[in-house]
Amino acid sequence: MNTASTPATPSTPATPTTPTTPKIVIVTGASSGIGAATARRLAAVGHHVVLGARRTDRLALLTKELREAGHSAEHAELDVTDRAGVRAFVEAVLARHGRVDVLVNNAGVMPLAPLAALRVEEWDQMIDVNLRGVLYGIAAVLPSMRERRSGHVVNIASTAAHRVDPTAAVYCATKYAVRALSEGLRQENSDVRVTVVSPGFTRSELTDKGGDAEAQGAARTATELIGLPAAAVAEAVGYAIAQPAGVDVNEIVVRPTVQN
Repeated sequence: MNTASTPATPSTPATPTTPTTPKIVIVTGASSGIGAATARRLAAVGHHVVLGARRTDRLALLTKELREAGHSAEHAELDVTDRAGVRAFVEAVLARHGRVDVLVNNAGVMPLAPLAALRVEEWDQMIDVNLRGVLYGIAAVLPSMRERRSGHVVNIASTAAHRVDPTAAVYCATKYAVRALSEGLRQENSDVRVTVVSPGFTRSELTDKGGDAEAQGAARTATELIGLPAAAVAEAVGYAIAQPAGVDVNEIVVRPTVQN
């Protein structure tokens, strides 16, 4: 794992965008889109970000960018569908820093297609990445958070967790599930904060791979026309994390104003 020392406490007064104490934050799916934007946002306000994704070349470039800007960051390869790999990733962070303050479960895939297309392998992929990946992340960080009686799990869902659209049935099902398990996690823990951030159309690489060409093309066109910058979603994540320990922002829905 590429490492950097934990940053010193900032000398500037605390504000909603400046943490009183820097946190150790894991961000999954950090090689692009919302994950990369979240890493930039949180590092810029003084947190130490630990970036995970499969594309380590991109992670290396982002880590270099953050360090050259004077921020604190490290990265390592992470496949959220590999339960043992997720556990090892988190254990390495715990060994180096002694704690994980925040987990941002961001990794996701969205190969859109009608159910009748029977793209079963893509169904499995969405379940593995979007749902099991979130569960594996929670399983890896929750014991230490409960032991410390402190921690924050931020799950990136989607407005697809609030409605179902044609060609997106399985994707919506996984995001509905993320909302459900997040609420269960919240109810079961009084010391661990839980936040679900549900973005609408957001500029990212979600529509670049797999799925039905027509469905993916329609989603890509809509995103290009009205999509939020990934930085807008990162701001929502930063807002939730910046609240005092006794304040748990449970859910944020952020979408383009023109999205119905």
